[in-house]
Amino acid sequence: MSSVRIECVAKEGCRIGESPVWDEQEGALLYVDITGRKVCRWSPLTRQAQAIPVDAPVSSVALRKSGDYVITLGTRFAALKWKEELVTTIIQVDKDKANTRFNDGKVDPAGRYFAGTMAEEIRPAVLERHQGSLYTLFPDLSVVKHFDQVDISNGLDWSLDHQTFFYIDSLSYSVDAFDYDIQTGKIGNRRSVYKLEKEESIPDGMCIDTEGKLWVACYDGGRVIRLDPETGKRLQTVKLPVDKTTSCCFGGNDYSEMYVTSATDGMDKEWLSRQPQAGGIFKITGLGVKGVPPYPFAG
Repeated sequence: MSSVRIECVAKEGCRIGESPVWDEQEGALLYVDITGRKVCRWSPLTRQAQAIPVDAPVSSVALRKSGDYVITLGTRFAALKWKEELVTTIIQVDKDKANTRFNDGKVDPAGRYFAGTMAEEIRPAVLERHQGSLYTLFPDLSVVKHFDQVDISNGLDWSLDHQTFFYIDSLSYSVDAFDYDIQTGKIGNRRSVYKLEKEESIPDGMCIDTEGKLWVACYDGGRVIRLDPETGKRLQTVKLPVDKTTSCCFGGNDYSEMYVTSATDGMDKEWLSRQPQAGGIFKITGLGVKGVPPYPFAG
Protein backbone atom coordinates (compact mmCIF):
# COMPACT_ATOMS: atom_id res chain seq x y z
CA MET A 1 0.00 0.00 0.00
CA SER A 2 2.74 2.47 -1.00
CA SER A 3 0.16 4.91 -2.37
CA VAL A 4 -1.13 5.82 1.10
CA ARG A 5 -0.43 9.49 1.90
CA ILE A 6 -0.81 11.18 5.28
CA GLU A 7 -1.01 14.95 5.62
CA CYS A 8 -1.68 17.14 8.66
CA VAL A 9 -4.34 19.53 7.36
CA ALA A 10 -5.35 21.41 10.51
CA LYS A 11 -2.48 22.10 12.87
CA GLU A 12 -4.37 24.08 15.53
CA GLY A 13 -3.48 21.47 18.14
CA CYS A 14 -6.64 20.18 19.77
CA ARG A 15 -6.41 19.14 23.41
CA ILE A 16 -8.70 16.19 22.60
CA GLY A 17 -9.79 16.28 18.96
CA GLU A 18 -12.74 13.93 18.39
CA SER A 19 -15.86 13.07 16.40
CA PRO A 20 -14.84 13.92 12.82
CA VAL A 21 -17.92 14.14 10.55
CA TRP A 22 -17.99 15.16 6.89
CA ASP A 23 -20.57 17.87 6.17
CA GLU A 24 -21.31 17.36 2.47
CA GLN A 25 -23.46 20.48 2.19
CA GLU A 26 -20.65 22.69 3.48
CA GLY A 27 -17.89 20.63 1.86
CA ALA A 28 -16.15 20.73 5.22
CA LEU A 29 -15.02 18.57 8.12
CA LEU A 30 -16.71 18.97 11.49
CA TYR A 31 -14.98 17.89 14.69
CA VAL A 32 -14.80 18.80 18.35
CA ASP A 33 -12.09 19.58 20.88
CA ILE A 34 -13.51 17.98 24.03
CA THR A 35 -11.46 19.65 26.78
CA GLY A 36 -10.79 22.69 24.56
CA ARG A 37 -14.60 23.13 24.63
CA LYS A 38 -15.11 24.01 21.00
CA VAL A 39 -16.87 22.74 17.89
CA CYS A 40 -14.76 23.19 14.76
CA ARG A 41 -15.33 23.19 11.03
CA TRP A 42 -12.36 22.87 8.67
CA SER A 43 -12.69 23.84 5.01
CA PRO A 44 -10.42 22.19 2.43
CA LEU A 45 -10.90 25.28 0.23
CA THR A 46 -9.66 27.87 2.73
CA ARG A 47 -7.59 25.31 4.67
CA GLN A 48 -8.80 27.11 7.79
CA ALA A 49 -10.79 25.88 10.77
CA GLN A 50 -13.54 27.97 12.34
CA ALA A 51 -14.34 27.27 15.99
CA ILE A 52 -17.37 27.93 18.16
CA PRO A 53 -16.67 27.98 21.91
CA VAL A 54 -19.11 26.17 24.23
CA ASP A 55 -19.61 26.13 28.02
CA ALA A 56 -18.75 22.48 28.79
CA PRO A 57 -16.70 19.58 27.39
CA VAL A 58 -18.16 18.87 23.93
CA SER A 59 -17.60 15.29 22.84
CA SER A 60 -19.44 14.68 19.57
CA VAL A 61 -21.15 16.55 16.76
CA ALA A 62 -23.68 15.29 14.20
CA LEU A 63 -25.58 16.65 11.23
CA ARG A 64 -29.25 17.54 11.64
CA LYS A 65 -31.87 16.95 8.95
CA SER A 66 -33.56 20.29 9.64
CA GLY A 67 -30.20 22.08 9.28
CA ASP A 68 -27.25 22.90 11.52
CA TYR A 69 -26.02 20.38 14.09
CA VAL A 70 -26.61 18.42 17.27
CA ILE A 71 -23.88 17.95 19.87
CA THR A 72 -23.19 16.16 23.13
CA LEU A 73 -22.17 18.75 25.69
CA GLY A 74 -21.35 17.83 29.27
CA THR A 75 -24.25 15.48 30.08
CA ARG A 76 -26.62 17.16 27.63
CA PHE A 77 -27.81 16.48 24.13
CA ALA A 78 -27.96 19.96 22.58
CA ALA A 79 -28.68 21.77 19.33
CA LEU A 80 -26.07 24.05 17.74
CA LYS A 81 -26.95 26.86 15.32
CA TRP A 82 -23.65 27.57 13.58
CA LYS A 83 -24.10 31.11 12.23
CA GLU A 84 -25.71 32.36 15.43
CA GLU A 85 -23.24 30.41 17.60
CA LEU A 86 -26.30 29.42 19.61
CA VAL A 87 -26.48 26.28 21.76
CA THR A 88 -29.79 25.09 23.22
CA THR A 89 -30.21 22.09 25.51
CA ILE A 90 -32.45 19.28 24.23
CA ILE A 91 -32.28 16.95 27.23
CA GLN A 92 -29.91 16.02 30.06
CA VAL A 93 -28.83 12.49 31.10
CA ASP A 94 -26.93 11.01 34.07
CA LYS A 95 -28.68 13.40 36.46
CA ASP A 96 -27.89 11.02 39.34
CA LYS A 97 -24.11 11.27 38.69
CA ALA A 98 -22.01 14.30 39.56
CA ASN A 99 -18.84 13.56 37.63
CA THR A 100 -19.77 12.08 34.24
CA ARG A 101 -19.75 13.56 30.75
CA PHE A 102 -20.71 12.38 27.32
CA ASN A 103 -18.04 10.92 25.06
CA ASP A 104 -18.38 9.69 21.48
CA GLY A 105 -21.69 9.80 19.58
CA LYS A 106 -23.07 9.01 16.11
CA VAL A 107 -26.39 8.96 14.27
CA ASP A 108 -27.86 5.63 13.12
CA PRO A 109 -29.33 5.01 9.63
CA ALA A 110 -32.84 5.85 10.93
CA GLY A 111 -31.78 9.25 12.29
CA ARG A 112 -31.38 8.39 16.00
CA TYR A 113 -28.41 9.90 17.88
CA PHE A 114 -26.48 7.31 19.91
CA ALA A 115 -23.99 8.58 22.51
CA GLY A 116 -22.45 7.25 25.69
CA THR A 117 -21.03 8.69 28.89
CA MET A 118 -17.96 8.13 31.05
CA ALA A 119 -16.55 9.46 34.33
CA GLU A 120 -14.48 12.64 34.12
CA GLU A 121 -10.83 11.63 33.71
CA ILE A 122 -8.21 12.13 36.42
CA ARG A 123 -5.56 11.74 33.70
CA PRO A 124 -6.08 10.55 30.10
CA ALA A 125 -7.71 7.09 30.24
CA VAL A 126 -7.53 7.10 34.07
CA LEU A 127 -10.95 7.44 35.68
CA GLU A 128 -13.49 5.93 38.03
CA ARG A 129 -14.68 2.83 36.22
CA HIS A 130 -18.20 1.60 35.36
CA GLN A 131 -19.75 5.09 35.65
CA GLY A 132 -20.88 5.43 32.03
CA SER A 133 -24.00 4.46 30.08
CA LEU A 134 -25.09 4.24 26.44
CA TYR A 135 -28.05 6.39 25.38
CA THR A 136 -30.11 7.11 22.28
CA LEU A 137 -31.78 10.43 21.52
CA PHE A 138 -34.82 9.65 19.36
CA PRO A 139 -36.18 12.03 16.69
CA ASP A 140 -39.11 12.85 19.01
CA LEU A 141 -36.42 14.09 21.49
CA SER A 142 -37.04 11.29 24.00
CA VAL A 143 -34.04 9.41 25.42
CA VAL A 144 -33.54 5.68 26.03
CA LYS A 145 -30.73 4.19 28.14
CA HIS A 146 -29.48 0.86 26.74
CA PHE A 147 -27.09 -0.22 29.50
CA ASP A 148 -24.72 1.15 32.14
CA GLN A 149 -21.47 -0.03 33.80
CA VAL A 150 -19.49 1.46 30.88
CA ASP A 151 -15.89 2.64 31.39
CA ILE A 152 -15.24 4.88 28.36
CA SER A 153 -18.10 4.85 25.86
CA ASN A 154 -16.47 5.27 22.49
CA GLY A 155 -16.55 4.36 18.76
CA LEU A 156 -19.84 3.33 17.16
CA ASP A 157 -21.19 2.49 13.72
CA TRP A 158 -23.64 0.22 11.90
CA SER A 159 -23.19 -2.56 9.37
CA LEU A 160 -24.12 -1.85 5.75
CA ASP A 161 -27.30 -3.96 6.06
CA HIS A 162 -28.16 -2.06 9.31
CA GLN A 163 -28.55 -5.37 11.20
CA THR A 164 -25.45 -4.99 13.39
CA PHE A 165 -24.39 -2.20 15.73
CA PHE A 166 -20.66 -1.95 16.44
CA TYR A 167 -19.49 -0.39 19.70
CA ILE A 168 -16.31 0.22 21.69
CA ASP A 169 -15.98 0.51 25.47
CA SER A 170 -12.31 1.53 25.39
CA LEU A 171 -11.00 -0.14 28.54
CA SER A 172 -12.37 -3.51 27.44
CA TYR A 173 -9.81 -3.35 24.57
CA SER A 174 -12.50 -4.88 22.38
CA VAL A 175 -14.64 -3.98 19.38
CA ASP A 176 -18.10 -5.40 20.11
CA ALA A 177 -21.12 -6.16 17.95
CA PHE A 178 -24.83 -6.22 18.80
CA ASP A 179 -27.83 -7.40 16.83
CA TYR A 180 -29.62 -4.24 15.70
CA ASP A 181 -33.30 -3.61 15.06
CA ILE A 182 -33.44 -0.64 12.70
CA GLN A 183 -37.22 -0.34 13.22
CA THR A 184 -37.01 0.21 16.99
CA GLY A 185 -33.37 1.09 17.67
CA LYS A 186 -33.08 -1.83 20.10
CA ILE A 187 -29.79 -3.69 20.56
CA GLY A 188 -29.03 -7.16 21.92
CA ASN A 189 -26.77 -10.25 21.80
CA ARG A 190 -23.47 -8.48 22.58
CA ARG A 191 -20.27 -10.20 21.46
CA SER A 192 -16.64 -9.28 20.78
CA VAL A 193 -15.50 -9.21 17.14
CA TYR A 194 -11.92 -8.04 17.72
CA LYS A 195 -9.55 -7.83 20.69
CA LEU A 196 -6.77 -5.27 20.37
CA GLU A 197 -3.10 -6.31 20.38
CA LYS A 198 -0.83 -4.74 23.00
CA GLU A 199 0.91 -2.39 20.54
CA GLU A 200 -2.47 -1.20 19.22
CA SER A 201 -3.18 0.14 22.71
CA ILE A 202 -6.67 1.62 23.40
CA PRO A 203 -9.53 1.46 20.85
CA ASP A 204 -11.16 4.86 20.40
CA GLY A 205 -13.30 6.22 17.55
CA MET A 206 -14.45 4.05 14.64
CA CYS A 207 -16.06 4.16 11.20
CA ILE A 208 -17.12 1.72 8.49
CA ASP A 209 -16.22 1.58 4.79
CA THR A 210 -18.31 0.57 1.77
CA GLU A 211 -16.88 -2.97 1.96
CA GLY A 212 -18.28 -3.37 5.47
CA LYS A 213 -14.89 -3.28 7.16
CA LEU A 214 -14.28 -1.27 10.33
CA TRP A 215 -11.58 1.36 10.84
CA VAL A 216 -10.56 1.95 14.46
CA ALA A 217 -8.36 4.78 15.76
CA CYS A 218 -5.97 3.50 18.42
CA TYR A 219 -5.40 5.98 21.24
CA ASP A 220 -1.75 5.88 22.39
CA GLY A 221 -1.22 3.45 19.49
CA GLY A 222 -0.58 6.12 16.83
CA ARG A 223 -2.50 4.28 14.14
CA VAL A 224 -5.79 3.38 12.55
CA ILE A 225 -6.46 -0.28 11.91
CA ARG A 226 -8.85 -1.89 9.44
CA LEU A 227 -10.76 -4.92 10.73
CA ASP A 228 -13.02 -7.53 9.23
CA PRO A 229 -15.88 -7.90 11.75
CA GLU A 230 -16.89 -11.23 10.14
CA THR A 231 -13.54 -12.97 10.60
CA GLY A 232 -12.12 -10.92 13.49
CA LYS A 233 -8.92 -10.38 11.47
CA ARG A 234 -6.93 -7.17 11.16
CA LEU A 235 -6.51 -6.36 7.47
CA GLN A 236 -4.41 -3.20 7.49
CA THR A 237 -2.52 -0.82 9.78
CA VAL A 238 -1.88 2.83 8.93
CA LYS A 239 0.60 4.49 11.29
CA LEU A 240 0.40 8.22 11.96
CA PRO A 241 3.10 10.64 13.15
CA VAL A 242 1.30 11.17 16.48
CA ASP A 243 0.54 8.73 19.32
CA LYS A 244 -2.83 9.98 20.49
CA THR A 245 -5.02 9.19 17.47
CA THR A 246 -8.62 9.48 18.65
CA SER A 247 -11.15 8.97 15.84
CA CYS A 248 -11.63 8.64 12.09
CA CYS A 249 -14.20 9.24 9.36
CA PHE A 250 -14.36 9.26 5.58
CA GLY A 251 -14.98 12.49 3.70
CA GLY A 252 -14.16 14.50 0.62
CA ASN A 253 -16.20 14.69 -2.59
CA ASP A 254 -16.49 10.91 -3.00
CA TYR A 255 -15.76 9.83 0.62
CA SER A 256 -12.39 8.37 -0.42
CA GLU A 257 -10.38 10.52 2.02
CA MET A 258 -10.01 9.52 5.63
CA TYR A 259 -9.79 12.16 8.35
CA VAL A 260 -8.20 11.32 11.70
CA THR A 261 -8.37 13.45 14.85
CA SER A 262 -5.73 13.47 17.58
CA ALA A 263 -5.03 14.81 21.06
CA THR A 264 -2.33 16.50 23.15
CA ASP A 265 -3.82 16.14 26.66
CA GLY A 266 -1.43 14.14 28.84
CA MET A 267 1.67 14.92 26.75
CA ASP A 268 4.61 16.73 28.37
CA LYS A 269 6.88 19.27 26.62
CA GLU A 270 9.46 16.69 25.60
CA TRP A 271 6.79 14.40 24.10
CA LEU A 272 5.20 17.36 22.27
CA SER A 273 8.58 18.43 20.89
CA ARG A 274 8.97 14.94 19.39
CA GLN A 275 5.46 15.10 17.90
CA PRO A 276 4.85 18.69 16.82
CA GLN A 277 1.72 17.70 14.86
CA ALA A 278 0.01 16.23 17.96
CA GLY A 279 -3.55 17.49 18.29
CA GLY A 280 -3.76 18.06 14.53
CA ILE A 281 -6.28 16.75 12.02
CA PHE A 282 -4.85 14.33 9.46
CA LYS A 283 -6.04 13.47 5.97
CA ILE A 284 -5.19 10.02 4.61
CA THR A 285 -5.51 9.40 0.87
CA GLY A 286 -4.80 6.37 -1.31
CA LEU A 287 -6.48 3.80 0.96
CA GLY A 288 -8.35 2.38 -2.05
CA VAL A 289 -11.68 2.25 -0.19
CA LYS A 290 -14.51 4.71 0.37
CA GLY A 291 -16.65 5.46 3.38
CA VAL A 292 -20.35 5.78 4.06
CA PRO A 293 -21.80 9.32 4.29
CA PRO A 294 -22.93 10.25 7.81
CA TYR A 295 -26.61 10.07 8.67
CA PRO A 296 -28.33 13.23 9.92
CA PHE A 297 -30.30 13.34 13.16
CA ALA A 298 -33.97 13.22 12.17
CA GLY A 299 -35.30 15.27 15.10
